[in-house]
Amino acid sequence: MSEPPHKPYRRVLLKVSGEVLMGDTPYGIDTTTVQAVAEDIAEIVKSGVELCLVIGGGNIFRGMAGAAKGMERSSADYMGMLATVMNALAMQDALERIGVSTRVQSAIPMATVCEPYIRRRAQRHLEKGRVVIFAAGTGNPFFTTDTAAALRAAEMQCDALFKGTSVDGIYSADPKKDPAAKRYDTLSYMDVLAQDLRVMDASAVALMRDNNIPIVVFSIKGRGNLLNVLRGEGTHTVVSTARAA
Repeated sequence: MSEPPHKPYRRVLLKVSGEVLMGDTPYGIDTTTVQAVAEDIAEIVKSGVELCLVIGGGNIFRGMAGAAKGMERSSADYMGMLATVMNALAMQDALERIGVSTRVQSAIPMATVCEPYIRRRAQRHLEKGRVVIFAAGTGNPFFTTDTAAALRAAEMQCDALFKGTSVDGIYSADPKKDPAAKRYDTLSYMDVLAQDLRVMDASAVALMRDNNIPIVVFSIKGRGNLLNVLRGEGTHTVVSTARAA
């Protein structure tokens, strides 16, 4: 069994972008990548941390992109929500195959494939050691999965929101385009909003600030990174009430 994390994270929400699930493919779901993420999640569950999960849908369909091409925004966003359900079911399958008990709850009811989102039922699943994957965003158009992740983290009374990305923290600019970009170890919520760092939507950051839930940004692409960050190790950025460092 893995060692318990050094930080006092009893319950966390992990937000993973849909693009992460593409792996090295240009589109869709790469099963090898999904399995690697599932194995990292299994380590967390074995360590005793209660984990819930929100996955984006950008690897399949992105509402903003559809709207930009002339599609009505609400319809495009609903299609994006359905894409997140597909990703959630793929992750559930990967987790169940390695022995992790998992439930998918959708903000858009679809009883034949998953549970509807019910807050108290989700909390009970977490208390029983099950991973809960929240799908279909908030169930409303014009809200991103970042906002949905922040909302569910607050509703589940999580100790932190972990955002797994393709980079190892928050930078002053895109490190893939600007080699001089500075990486931050810590930031305040106001730093993120004032500097428009765009690690998450402003509404999501504000919701985390109002509920005093830290945002931990790290690279989920490295095997074992999630557990290392939970232990307070590895490279990552923490957004909280602290000032930038």
